[in-house]
Amino acid sequence: MRQAQTLTDAQLRRVLHYCRSRRHPLRDETIILTSFYAGLRAIEIAALKLGDVFHPDGKVREQFTLESNQTKGGQRRTVFINKRLSKALFEYGFDKNLSNLDRPLFVSQKGGHFSANTMCQLFLDIYKNCGFRDASSHSGRRTYITRLANKGVSVRILAALAGHAHISTTQRYIDVNADQMK
Repeated sequence: MRQAQTLTDAQLRRVLHYCRSRRHPLRDETIILTSFYAGLRAIEIAALKLGDVFHPDGKVREQFTLESNQTKGGQRRTVFINKRLSKALFEYGFDKNLSNLDRPLFVSQKGGHFSANTMCQLFLDIYKNCGFRDASSHSGRRTYITRLANKGVSVRILAALAGHAHISTTQRYIDVNADQMK
């Protein structure tokens, strides 16, 4: 099976610029950033609720726990929110009614949670319109893991962040490039 394309900073900027032209610009941009800066799978992004990332007072959490029913592997894990993602989530949630934190974080056209498949299709549509043939819903996740590996983060820590039971799975996500090899 072909690996999802990892994206450079310039390519990510191109994707975010394109998202701003879409029907739901802030939602789509925040979905992309959640993939790139939290390393979440499409199924996990689709399952997020407002209460997962926001405190009742509207502040963005520094971390949250994905419950076993929200993950692919059925394992709970902690997700950490960096400053860039926190800012994006704050801007996205600024006008949201946070009285019911059980509502979906990202609302589909039909008004409810995205299905995993619909979330994957959203990623494919965005990447296709940006001219990326090999990018998929896993591109942000793969870029996230590769970037952390390039910064020297241990593969054991990467596996925990990604929710992988085996480090061999995580190692397949790490993209090796010419700059690293130099």
